[in-house]
Amino acid sequence: MAVTLNVKEQDLAAASVYHNGDVLTMAGEKPVVAAAVVEKNGSIVFIGELDEAKKHAGSDAAYVDLAGATLMPGFIEPHLHPSLAAVMLQNEIIAPYDWKLPSGVKRGVTGQEGFRNRITESIAENAQPDEMYFIWGFHQLWHGSLSREVLNQIAGDQPVGVIHRSFHEIYLNDAAIGQLGIIEEDFAANPQVNWEKGHFYEGGWLALVPTMAPAMLQPEKYLQGLAVMSQILQKNGITTIAEPGFPSSNFELEFALLKSEMENEPPYDVYLIPSGTQLYAMKGGNKEAMAFIEGLAISDDFRTKNIQFLPKQVKLFADGAIYSQLMQMVDGYTDGHEGEWMTPLPLFAEQVKMYWDNGYKIHVHANGDLGQQMVIHNVSRLQKDNPRADHRFTLHHMGYFTAAMADQMAAIGMEASVNPYYLWALADKYAEHGLGNKRAENLVALKLLVEREIPLSFHSDFSMAPVEPLTLAWTAVNRTTSQGTKMSQDQRISVYDALRAITIDAARALNLEAEIGSLETGKVANFTILAENPLNVDPMRLKDVEVKAVVHRGALHYNSRR
Repeated sequence: MAVTLNVKEQDLAAASVYHNGDVLTMAGEKPVVAAAVVEKNGSIVFIGELDEAKKHAGSDAAYVDLAGATLMPGFIEPHLHPSLAAVMLQNEIIAPYDWKLPSGVKRGVTGQEGFRNRITESIAENAQPDEMYFIWGFHQLWHGSLSREVLNQIAGDQPVGVIHRSFHEIYLNDAAIGQLGIIEEDFAANPQVNWEKGHFYEGGWLALVPTMAPAMLQPEKYLQGLAVMSQILQKNGITTIAEPGFPSSNFELEFALLKSEMENEPPYDVYLIPSGTQLYAMKGGNKEAMAFIEGLAISDDFRTKNIQFLPKQVKLFADGAIYSQLMQMVDGYTDGHEGEWMTPLPLFAEQVKMYWDNGYKIHVHANGDLGQQMVIHNVSRLQKDNPRADHRFTLHHMGYFTAAMADQMAAIGMEASVNPYYLWALADKYAEHGLGNKRAENLVALKLLVEREIPLSFHSDFSMAPVEPLTLAWTAVNRTTSQGTKMSQDQRISVYDALRAITIDAARALNLEAEIGSLETGKVANFTILAENPLNVDPMRLKDVEVKAVVHRGALHYNSRR
């Protein structure tokens, strides 16, 4: 990409004109390509032909020559957890597949012996005495069994916590349990804790996390993790992120650390959606949680120029994680194990009714068809008892669902934010274990949603998928797995629909489509600049299209200067 200015010159210019490349607006149901876009003071002031753009820009405008590159709206990540990213990226990663980081590639490992050898080596080489050592990425279907006793044998007196690939579970050894100061009686009433195995999952994980927060949120390391996250976001063209479900463990500390990273002014904005589930426990009840949430969007204590709480939005939790195979399934699992509810059903019904009746946009974590069906039934009842227009109730993740469920969602105005990566990462293995071929082949069957015109966004739920919007789009377009298996090809969606899911429809998922997500006059000048037009490449190359730069609120940030 050739340029006629440097960033400082652009900052001083009255306007900036981007031209000589495809300007893909994402503003319509079908692709619209313009010749130029004019940015002024961080906003879009014109889109159209270059001659007209020059007139709108004025005589002292700066010009950015795209040199054949494609400019489109900045990518939006509507469901990402900075807290998970910060913990994962500052600690050890030993997962089934490779993870690409700015510092290099963390190689994947499979097999019980291979995994145990890797964690043994990692602990011996990197752990500090008396300091909790976290390892993320364990999955039983790739790595075999794990337990407190196994970790005792491997780590001895070194406190170790092995975090499951799902980030919904952890295994602790004796030294870690001792350091945390927890005892069996603390969790006697929690059915999602196996004390003998040192295994805390779903509700047990949520109960443990506040106690573990001082170790997980150690400021210096945590900030290192956030800084790496910022690098990854820019590299992958993301100019907006949202966290549905803030906080994970410690509200004040997580916000202070996030604020510290955002004071460095990385080229993206953060929108936070409070966790009604976590705040229920922290504040002592649902009404208390909602009263706290009501004040967040208007409080100067929790708002900066690049961090905001989204007003009248809340996140709740239904069933367990798909990576743990603890989502609730209508027909159960082929090996006979059972799914889990993250929230007891009477409590969920109470929560969802309260927020619905108070006019909230509600986001719900739900993965299995039984879990999603439970939520759909609740929404159907609420819509009948207290009808709301344009409520935009959004199911998040949606690992497995059916055409009948999609019909129900469309009929009552529900929306979808999904993680297409589940198919790539899990379909082959889940066909053999737990789900069987038919259900595994139809994970995240997105054509069912697109055909019914259900608003659809993509998210990584980082670290449930790499924070790579084009990789998410690639998976939805090709439906090809990690093993190269082509799954349910009738559920592929078009490249343009996939691009909508990481731009304008991702903005809609946050109620921000009037501000970002498409190139239209008056919207924020957030752009992603790609080496090629993604509509014109072989769909199998979509994930490999280079992100050359981002423009955040009018400021140009290069990934490379080639």
